[in-house]
Amino acid sequence: MGNKAQMNDGNDVVKGLAAGLVAGLVASWTMNRFQDVWLKLANSDDRNQSAQASPQESQQSERQSNGEEQDDTTVRAASAISEGLFDHKLTKAEKKIGGPAVHYGLGTGVGGLYGAVAEVLPEVTVGAGLPFGAAFWLVVDEGAVPLLGLSKGPTAYPLSTHVYALASHFVYGLTTEIVRRSVRNAI
Repeated sequence: MGNKAQMNDGNDVVKGLAAGLVAGLVASWTMNRFQDVWLKLANSDDRNQSAQASPQESQQSERQSNGEEQDDTTVRAASAISEGLFDHKLTKAEKKIGGPAVHYGLGTGVGGLYGAVAEVLPEVTVGAGLPFGAAFWLVVDEGAVPLLGLSKGPTAYPLSTHVYALASHFVYGLTTEIVRRSVRNAI
């Protein structure tokens, strides 16, 4: 018998891809739940600080929160795709579908790629998916998104924004690896 690298065939890569797609989907959902909790805790902290703020500061904060809602990056990406490919400007209702579709589509696709690559280069799974999550954050959030004009450059945001995004991608990477490994062992 040869070593594992010699025994890998196209079937293993397909199985890895399938396991990665499932893992990426689950990880995208888990990442959203993590972000929900993070934002809830952050907003709770902001409300506590607002209670101690002067009336002028509270009114200014309220005006900012009542301003026009700014689309997040996934919604901007969905809008760019819709306008670029279909010459269609998304409605508010379509944005509520388009943003999550971009998030889940990208997360699922990258998970699939990760699963396929893990079959050929098992080293990518080192660190329980945390380096993978960090690389995804660095390449997409810090690189591609600003380069595509979907956000400002990284220096335009406070450190807390980067910490939040990196922590979210650690959750994504860890979940992807745990689920990928479980699914892959089952098929």
